[in-house]
Amino acid sequence: MATSDPLFETAMPDCELQARGKVRDIYNAGDRLVIVATDRLSAFDYILPTPIPDKGRVLTQTTLFWLGLLRDLVPNHLITDRVDEYPEPFPRYRDQLEGRSMLVHRAKMIDIECVARGYVSGSGWKDYQRTQAICGIPLPSGLQESDKLSEPLFTPASKAQSGHDENIPFEAVAERIGSALAQRLRTLTLAIYSRAFEYAESRGIILADTKFEFGFVGGELVLADEALTPDSSRFWPREQYSPGGPQPSYDKQFVRDYLQSIHWNKQPPAPPLPPHIVAQTAAKYREAYHALSGREL
Repeated sequence: MATSDPLFETAMPDCELQARGKVRDIYNAGDRLVIVATDRLSAFDYILPTPIPDKGRVLTQTTLFWLGLLRDLVPNHLITDRVDEYPEPFPRYRDQLEGRSMLVHRAKMIDIECVARGYVSGSGWKDYQRTQAICGIPLPSGLQESDKLSEPLFTPASKAQSGHDENIPFEAVAERIGSALAQRLRTLTLAIYSRAFEYAESRGIILADTKFEFGFVGGELVLADEALTPDSSRFWPREQYSPGGPQPSYDKQFVRDYLQSIHWNKQPPAPPLPPHIVAQTAAKYREAYHALSGREL
């Protein structure tokens, strides 16, 4: 797929914009939605002013790859990614939609982030350091950062419109959405993680953790939004894995490290990124897609 100019924000005046998130622009299409992954990048909960070329294409193509691989395990909300099959007037904006968008069924979303963790990392590591547990699940003493857990954990989070999602115990999820649905989400999340982990391992990649969103379409529980992308998951090169600290990762760590190095106070306005950081980050996203799918963008 050919590289195009970065897309920071869609501009489709004939289409009704429903929502603009940190990365995605979502448009109404009757009883369906068109989801567009832009090249925006957020760090420390702020959208940066500098787009990352092809980032939106990587996120969309990675999601499409996984939805296909997981189709027999969990249904999803995808209708098509062929722009010619979108309702009017969307095909007129092919230049903004090609390769980075999906036409999907509207889903009644469940207001829970379904997180699966196979390793002690990120907020899970911070939680463990503080409480020797993750999401209220007790763990053995003496674990190091990035250690593999004896079995994957379901560590749900409340969805935040701005700022970080917050880890919540399973009991809180059951109270919020009902015990039967909470158990169903836990079982499905861990089953998807297990399938994806085994596949990623066959590609020389460790899937340390990931998060999913689910909703209902016509009464059927479906996987929605993005799936197993570098924005929603921690992917580590297996050959470089060494517990006891942070791991090399296929994500925006270059950006985080740069922002730390310039001592940005994590308050608006977010600083622009220099060309070499943009290039390194774009390359890492494309590398993630190739490593997982075996395809070039």
